[in-house]
Amino acid sequence: MSQTEPQSNDPRFDPERVVRAPHGPQRTCKSWQSEAAYRMIQNNLDAEVAENPRHLVVYGGIGRAARDWQCFDAILAALRSLDDDDTLLIQSGKPVGVFRTHSDAPRVLIANSNLVAKWAHWEHFNELDRKGLMMFGQMTAGSWIYIGSQGIIQGTYETLAEAGRQHFGGTLAGRWLLTAGLGGMGGAQPLAAALAGACSLTVECQQSSIDFRLRTRYLDRQATSVDEALALVRHFCQRKEAVSIAVLGNAAEIFPEIARRANSGEDVRPDLVTDQTSAHDLIHGYLPIGWTVEQWKIAQRLPDEHPRLKAEAAKSCAAQVGAMLDFLRLGAPVFDYGNNIRQVALDQGITNAFEFPGFVTAYVRPLFCRGKGPFRWVALSGDPEDIHKTDAKVKELLPENHHIHRWLDLARERIAFQGLPARICWLGLGERHRVGLAFNEMVRSGELKAPIVIGRDHFDAGSVASPNRETEGMRDGSDAVSDWPLLNAMLSTAGGATWVALHHGGGVGMGYSQHAGLVIVADGTDAAARRLERVLFNDSGAGVMRMADAGYEDAIRCAQEQGVRMPMLK
Repeated sequence: MSQTEPQSNDPRFDPERVVRAPHGPQRTCKSWQSEAAYRMIQNNLDAEVAENPRHLVVYGGIGRAARDWQCFDAILAALRSLDDDDTLLIQSGKPVGVFRTHSDAPRVLIANSNLVAKWAHWEHFNELDRKGLMMFGQMTAGSWIYIGSQGIIQGTYETLAEAGRQHFGGTLAGRWLLTAGLGGMGGAQPLAAALAGACSLTVECQQSSIDFRLRTRYLDRQATSVDEALALVRHFCQRKEAVSIAVLGNAAEIFPEIARRANSGEDVRPDLVTDQTSAHDLIHGYLPIGWTVEQWKIAQRLPDEHPRLKAEAAKSCAAQVGAMLDFLRLGAPVFDYGNNIRQVALDQGITNAFEFPGFVTAYVRPLFCRGKGPFRWVALSGDPEDIHKTDAKVKELLPENHHIHRWLDLARERIAFQGLPARICWLGLGERHRVGLAFNEMVRSGELKAPIVIGRDHFDAGSVASPNRETEGMRDGSDAVSDWPLLNAMLSTAGGATWVALHHGGGVGMGYSQHAGLVIVADGTDAAARRLERVLFNDSGAGVMRMADAGYEDAIRCAQEQGVRMPMLK
């Protein structure tokens, strides 16, 4: 056993465990509602999908699908036993009860990482985590709707495309993006940049992550040094070729090095700068300057080393943010991609860390105002042809939406499926429920080989309160009001979602966010159709409601056009 492997008595580590979701039309559970959850939790831990499945880690540092392997097995057993009027309760990755509800109620209700405000910080969470009393659910890790890096790729594509419209006359051809992080979320960046027409250079500290992105075709090539990387960027930009490049190293060292060269007059200034390391988690997510990866992994397992590790990681984050501010002063558009790295730098004394905006404030909020966000679906059959048929159905339903048509064509051509075949597509209010109903009819008619699971990221128009990310700079100052995700979760439950999750800390870390997720199954029945229409309209409508309540004119118009009833909307 390597020094960096945990001890054999760690209940969250099983070196022999191989997880893969069942495929096909035959059920293991009593209904497709339970079967969908049964398959999706296993799909989250498929080696093609998860970052570190033997540790139950799906993505984002320590975002897990279950608290430990005993809990994982108990969840599967409980799902197999559920009747059509049972609801399973999950408390931070542990199945704690099954209660009689009704057939339209969720089959599973999940709460992960939620702490009372005074205690909502990493220190208290880590203490509970060590005692086996809690699990970090991230966003879609602990709510069982992660679909691999495709789950974020369209959001990154939309963000970069909007940056191209705002800063470069509508095209990123011949431009290059400097970023960092090739983990579960960051790994989408190179392919998203290429789809948007840009060249990209991504700094990554672990060779295994680079290898994975090369193998899954999210990344085109690896440079052997910073000099070679910059030369390749220059070469491909001159030819307006959208090629993605990675370089092995620490962003806290390489970003300042490129900034130093740019400040000295060398022609190496990026056209766009961001970052998607897991800086929200200073123990598991960010490699300190001067540390080897092996030293870092050992320190993660030793609680006595955590204060030193956190301090060194925080100083390193500050160094990277300092370089990003240098790029901003040099005229490059710079934005935070939602991992709380600006807050870490601010806490380290970088008083102007928030001088560059977050990506939602800069590029995404107009989409949220119309309820648009990361709508995703999964073919429980395991047959890619079912996804191709649903792609065609979306095009048929939205014939005038050429942007979506282009996205679906690019996705089919460039994105390799991981685990159960899946698709993500940013759809808004008035679109999602129509798509869900159409999928349900395709299952009913036999056009699809098995039911479709429909969900979304917790990152959505009205499902999250995150003042350093999704709700940064709200027009009415309501950035930190977490009533909205709580209402969203309750509305999804009342409407009949198949499972609903309410989490704390995802994306930006403990103390900085509250968020809700939902999943619903299209199984071809009339009952499913009624639930789909309610849940998918209400969920997207709640996002429009949230934005309209904050005073955004586009959201107010959308609410009026789509019939969202807001008693105080004039």
